[in-house]
Amino acid sequence: MAEAHSAVAFSFAITHEGWDVNFDREVLHLVWQSGIRSWKKRLARFKNSIKNGVYPAPLQSLWGIVAIITGMNFSGQKTVANCVNRIVVHLPENTLGWQCAGCALLGVGTWLSITFSVRYTLKMLFMYKGWMYEQRGRGSRISWQTKLWLVMVKLFSAGSKPLLYSFQGSLPRLPLPAVQDTMKRYLRSVRPLLNDEDYSRMEKLAADFEKGIAKKLQWYLLLKSWWSTNYVSDWWEEYVYLRGRSPLMVNSNFYGIDAILMHPTHVQAARAASIIFCCLQYRRLIERQELEPILIQGLVPLCSWQYERVFNTTRVPGLETDRIVHYNDSNHIAVYHRGRYYKVIIYYKGRILKPCEIEVQIQQILDDDSIPAKGEEKLAALTASERSTWAETRKKFFFKGTNRQSLDAVEKAAFVVALDDVPYEYDEKDPSKMDNYGRILLHGKGYDRWFDKSFTLCIGTNGRIGFNAEHSWADAPVMGHMWEFNFGTELEMGYDETGHTLGTPGFTPPAPIRLQWDLPAECLTTIENSCQLAQNLLNDVELRILVHTAYGKGFMKDCRTSPDAFIQMALQLAYFRDAGRFSLTYEASMTRLYREGRTETVRPCTIESSDWVKSMSDKNCSVEDRIKKFQKACEVHQMGYQDAMCGKGIDRHLFCLYVVSKYLEVDSPFLKEVLSEPWRLSTSQTPHGQTSRLDLKQYPKCISAGGGFGPVADDGYGVSYIIAGEDLLFFHITSKKSSPETNSNRFAQQIERALSDIKTLFLQWKDIQKQQKK
Repeated sequence: MAEAHSAVAFSFAITHEGWDVNFDREVLHLVWQSGIRSWKKRLARFKNSIKNGVYPAPLQSLWGIVAIITGMNFSGQKTVANCVNRIVVHLPENTLGWQCAGCALLGVGTWLSITFSVRYTLKMLFMYKGWMYEQRGRGSRISWQTKLWLVMVKLFSAGSKPLLYSFQGSLPRLPLPAVQDTMKRYLRSVRPLLNDEDYSRMEKLAADFEKGIAKKLQWYLLLKSWWSTNYVSDWWEEYVYLRGRSPLMVNSNFYGIDAILMHPTHVQAARAASIIFCCLQYRRLIERQELEPILIQGLVPLCSWQYERVFNTTRVPGLETDRIVHYNDSNHIAVYHRGRYYKVIIYYKGRILKPCEIEVQIQQILDDDSIPAKGEEKLAALTASERSTWAETRKKFFFKGTNRQSLDAVEKAAFVVALDDVPYEYDEKDPSKMDNYGRILLHGKGYDRWFDKSFTLCIGTNGRIGFNAEHSWADAPVMGHMWEFNFGTELEMGYDETGHTLGTPGFTPPAPIRLQWDLPAECLTTIENSCQLAQNLLNDVELRILVHTAYGKGFMKDCRTSPDAFIQMALQLAYFRDAGRFSLTYEASMTRLYREGRTETVRPCTIESSDWVKSMSDKNCSVEDRIKKFQKACEVHQMGYQDAMCGKGIDRHLFCLYVVSKYLEVDSPFLKEVLSEPWRLSTSQTPHGQTSRLDLKQYPKCISAGGGFGPVADDGYGVSYIIAGEDLLFFHITSKKSSPETNSNRFAQQIERALSDIKTLFLQWKDIQKQQKK
């Protein structure tokens, strides 16, 4: 096992015998190769920037336009010849060569005019959101406006194959809603949560706000919406994430789980090597912009901005606010195993290491029997601590010397890998094993995940995998995209009959470098205190993963209902039965139809959903009435989800108005109350099918079991779900043990009961319809 050392590439000394020059050829060669690689990347980025700047026009079309104009000029076409002559007048002389130069200039100008006209037209087309509200399913008709729009989008985006960031310049800005519209939506959303007296009071607060300070705040926000690319995203990142001082573990970071229905290998080193290689291939596609952008219905692009920071990214703590640091390149990963940190080179001799070569490196780490340095094992507990504490410790003990070098190796790594010393287990007959699997990924031991890194790849001793991701740099669908890509790529690569990676190493890969730490007593005390804080936090988390196999997407579609709305109604029914009341509910939707869009809040607890939930316990309510109420509630929810995606949400607008009021030092009782309301039920759906690399219809068992996050409120639930198949749903439910009002296991039972009751309701309705037909 290689130890850390300082290598000097070039040195010289003056002696009485003359000059004494020493240099290390291998190190100089590595420096040279690194420089070459860096310049290649810069040239590739420059080339891709040009391609993106003129998309959808292919660069080859420029030469075609120049050739056509040159031919028309020399064939005597008057209009073109006159334009060329006007250009030649300003050139040194009127010769054949300068005539050709004039044709070239006219061609470039014409080509740019056409290109940017097409780009602007495409941007205008993407502003149309009528297609979002079209009825879907059997018997539905598409309006002529949407049909025309479909034809136009296909026509104007049919030039060249898009790169990852090709559509960025064509995406519209996030629209700013009118205050009046947001007030109406807000008051309607809180009606089922408030009694008549409290609702009247809220109406008055909203009216006073709308007639008073709202106009001034909206004016400033309007300026920001025109000046900035997105009026929400930068403030959302700073004030919701980076300025938060509470620990990232449980409170902010989220996790993702393996495709548990398949188990390609039980060899830890082999699975780690394959997934590391898949991640590096994904990074390469992002760097080259060859990753296909996500297109809704194959036409409408989603913003790809968040992909820039998937790799080589870390969150650096600050006393008052953190900052996200992204490095342009990294040729190594950081690996944690049994309390020791390693720097592992993954780019060597001009290429990325193959899986079989990475497996050799990982096995060397697993076979290493050295012991951790004092304080090294629990060092990452600092990243699970209060952010200000970690910032002070980092500045005091990791600012220079050995600690700074080792910290740089971790923070500048492409990503972090945690080789755990426990198996990740799944057993249909023992749900507790799946629950423990989720806990390992959500928080681990509190000190074996580097919570600041963009993501930590986790591998169990039995070859199952997962990840823990920091939330500020991007949202869960971006990590979900990479996760699906990894499964698809791994499926193509395969393993040999013994479970090891395929292939033979082309050379002996660089040995892992053990990182060194020099941690004084004061720092050790801080690490122990941070570890204790992390233990208190993780011990208070109750996580339950529910695997629902009675039915899935297939039955929901048979009911002619949006699967997401179907599940949200089940969650509303389950929560009402669990808590005995309705509560403010958060569902995350995305605004990536707009440039630099992130998320918006959907409020599933509506007047209609609460009306249906009450009907389920009303013995005087017929089956037909319950079905009508359910369908109406689902329609309203679907409309709310569509509005949120189209920039007509409630909460991001109110949040930005609140930020402006703080800047202006203006107090608003309405905004203060709205922003302090707790989200006792926080939900999110994990998307899938984001990459063509994995065909889930052909390989249905390759789908991930989703992932989860901690509860947002101390007395609430965090629920993440994934519609994994025609007959399979996963729910990741978290709550705090210290709250007497919540219990994740109890809530999981209520979800099961709600799903069962809804199915029974529809079956009864179908029986009634059959009897009526007879």
